[in-house]
Amino acid sequence: MKLNYILIPLFALSVAGAGSLVTSRGMEWYKKINLPDFTPPGSFIGTVWTIIFILSAISAIMVWNKALHNQKFWIIIGLFILNGLLNFFWSYLFFGKQQIFGALFEIIPLEVSVVTLMILIWPLSRLASLLLLPYAGWVAFASYLNYLIWTLNK
Repeated sequence: MKLNYILIPLFALSVAGAGSLVTSRGMEWYKKINLPDFTPPGSFIGTVWTIIFILSAISAIMVWNKALHNQKFWIIIGLFILNGLLNFFWSYLFFGKQQIFGALFEIIPLEVSVVTLMILIWPLSRLASLLLLPYAGWVAFASYLNYLIWTLNK
């Protein structure tokens, strides 16, 4: 068995678990702030993130298997790791530190990292790139939601 079939899902689970832990600790605060009327319920958001983490792990495994000897391999893998760290850091800022504006500022590089991954992966595997499309769309929506939450609570 290839080690990447273990390490990549473990990394995705670690990022998801750490983000979920920080988020759950900030839920009391979150329930008290002003939210736009169309804010999805927590159960929906959790389901979306679960799907995104699964698709991202599959994409990373596909890239690892297909591009191991490609000159951009380590750049792409490094960007996957950076993306995971940015993903967690947004949760930490928003829910952990309750810094709505800081999270808004931080979500921009998160979105850029997803789109950059899609662009870099496209020539190697269109499917692996497209698996990240829901992630890019969700982070764009989350950015807009983050902005509205900031404006409603400043």
